[in-house]
Amino acid sequence: MDSKIHKRRATIDNGETGEDLVLATLIGNGDDLGPLVRHAFEMGRPEPLVQQLKHLMKKKEVEIEDLCKTHYEEFIRAVDELRGVLVDAEELKSDLSSDNFRLQEVGSALLLKLEELLESYSIKKSVTEAIKMSRICIQVLELCVKCNKHLSLGQFYLALKAVDLVEKNYLQNFPVNKIKIVIEKAIPMIKAHIEKKVTSHFNEWLVHIRSSAKDIGQTAIGHASSARQRDEEMRERQRKAEEMSMAGMDFVYQLDVDEVAEDSVLKFDLTPLHRSYHIHTCLGLQEQFRDYYYKNRLLQLTSDLQIPSSQPFIESHQTYLAQIAGYFIVEDRVLRTSGGLLSVEQVETMWETTVAKVVLILDAQFVQMGTATHLLLVKDYITLLGATLRQYGYEVSPILEVLDKSRDKYHDLLLEDCRQEIENIICNDSCDQMIVKKESDYDNNVLAFHLETSDIMPAFPYIAPFSSMVPDCCFIVRSFIKGCVDYLSYGLNSNFYDIVRKYLDNLLIDVLNEVVLNKVHSPALGESQVMQLAANISYLERACNFFLQYAAQLCGIPVRSVDRPRAGLTAKAILKTSRDEAYLALLTLVNSKLEEFMALTENINWTMEEIVQDRNDYMTEVVFYLETLLSKGQQILPLDALYKVGSGALEHISSSIVAAFLSDSVKRFNANAVMLINNDLKMLENFADERFQSTGLSEVYRDGSFQGCLVEARQLINLLSSSQPENFMNPVIRQKNYNALDHKKVSIICDKFKDSADSIFGSLSNRNTKISSRKKSMDMLKKRLKDFN
Repeated sequence: MDSKIHKRRATIDNGETGEDLVLATLIGNGDDLGPLVRHAFEMGRPEPLVQQLKHLMKKKEVEIEDLCKTHYEEFIRAVDELRGVLVDAEELKSDLSSDNFRLQEVGSALLLKLEELLESYSIKKSVTEAIKMSRICIQVLELCVKCNKHLSLGQFYLALKAVDLVEKNYLQNFPVNKIKIVIEKAIPMIKAHIEKKVTSHFNEWLVHIRSSAKDIGQTAIGHASSARQRDEEMRERQRKAEEMSMAGMDFVYQLDVDEVAEDSVLKFDLTPLHRSYHIHTCLGLQEQFRDYYYKNRLLQLTSDLQIPSSQPFIESHQTYLAQIAGYFIVEDRVLRTSGGLLSVEQVETMWETTVAKVVLILDAQFVQMGTATHLLLVKDYITLLGATLRQYGYEVSPILEVLDKSRDKYHDLLLEDCRQEIENIICNDSCDQMIVKKESDYDNNVLAFHLETSDIMPAFPYIAPFSSMVPDCCFIVRSFIKGCVDYLSYGLNSNFYDIVRKYLDNLLIDVLNEVVLNKVHSPALGESQVMQLAANISYLERACNFFLQYAAQLCGIPVRSVDRPRAGLTAKAILKTSRDEAYLALLTLVNSKLEEFMALTENINWTMEEIVQDRNDYMTEVVFYLETLLSKGQQILPLDALYKVGSGALEHISSSIVAAFLSDSVKRFNANAVMLINNDLKMLENFADERFQSTGLSEVYRDGSFQGCLVEARQLINLLSSSQPENFMNPVIRQKNYNALDHKKVSIICDKFKDSADSIFGSLSNRNTKISSRKKSMDMLKKRLKDFN
């Protein structure tokens, strides 16, 4: 910058013009002179510009000369140094030439040695290559030897692994072409041989696993049965603990933990299958093997689902169902362990096919079965099959639904079996009180069904108030309940108590009650037998509570739930009605027998002239018969039933006495006959009072009595014996003393009353006066009754 200012000052000092200064500045700055030149030519004045450029050129030449003069010494020095460099270069070239010559002399020997070395290296390389090739050949041949050995030993996977190593690691770059060609031809043959052998072994396994499926299924179902038995034993212990707790007894509840035994785990060998699948996978035939396995197993399943025609289903059902169970247990294990050999969809398809086929077979077989035992036997095994396969995730509900469909048929068959047994028991029952000789029999026949009349253990031999048909029928009903629960257990419905109660009602009403009533109405039975049947019905009615409790226990529900008001059996009310019907049948027989005795009244002399103090023979027989009847009834009948029988018989006797007076065979009677009937009636009344007290009825029926059942006959005798019979027409007196008498009957009887005792007592004026007065009163009564009628 200082040099530029110095130059500008020098120019001004040298008398330069302003234009020269501008031009010098532009050139100095390296600016473009094009616009300035264009402007000079456009103005038509290029000469001044040319002059200025020349002047500027001269000035620059002067500056150059000044600059050269200024740096001349340095330039000379540089030239001298350059000359020195040239001299040194020549010396160096001479030295290099001499060194090169000496190097050439020395290098010739070394070069010969180098060529020898290179040749040695080449030989070494060839030897190395040969060794490497030899090693490769040895390794390949060793693998081939191993492959042959594995093939001979049946170790196909190891043989295939050796072939795979040869194929992948050596064959592509194998140095010996002839050996390579031989190996390439042998490899497909080896693979084909392995595939053939493995497939053969797999087919043998298919045959073996099918033959083993039955044992596998039976073992698994056996484990399920054992588990079910343990559960039932545990529930039984719980039930006993509950009963002891309700009874206020101390109990210890022990929880048993059963260790799973080693043999409870199903063991069967899938190694051949896994080996075959793995080898086919290694051969690249994985999908082909999957299809092969699925198709062959499907063919086996189709064959297994065919029931044998040479054997009844009841004999072959366990083998048939066990084969199916074993098949699907194997398939489940294959699905879980074979790494994709089977898909979930394939197993589900096979299972759905099996369910559809089994349902059809079971439906058809259940229709053909004619005994409840066979149905129950098949049902038990089906539920065990369901419990077994449910553990492996199979949906067994459609199979269990078949059991629900056959539920009514099973219970109809069971009902029919029980009907035959009950009919046989009741028809062959002698209707004699059962004699229990020892305590064990008492426990089994009385206490077991809650039939005891006292909490105190009786002395033996014990005469029960019922006949042997009662415990025998209870045994059958109990077995029926057990059969119902056995069929309904482990099905689709876990709460089936109401169903059991419905079927129990059917048995008690449609079978037991019906058969007992048929026996009651049998014309061959006598009074004591019908009485025993009536007593038996009352004890069967009492046993209904036990039947409900037993059903609740087997169904696994709290016993206290059956004590609710609406949880009882309809059969209990039906049996109560049947008991009353039996009482009516008994009364009919008793009345019929009494009518036979009362028919002897026709032998009475209704117009006797003398008073007889002795009783009539018919009344003695009536009293003896009633004594026997009530004594028997006291032993076996409840007090209310005993009261019904006694009161009904006495009422019938009372009606019979009145009917005797009304009988067309009695044209007339006198006071002596009335007195005789009065003696008979007193005898009967005394007997009635004594029996009413001795039987304990007086403590129950404090406002009643047996004597009250004879009121109609007593009032009639009182009226006929009255000194003023005309008081009968007095409403107050009639309501008080004769309220049981019908005025029409009284009118008929009074018309027959002819007191002809005047001849006997003619000498006794006093007596005649009384008789005459009573006769007048009787005549007045007859007249007033005629007017009233």
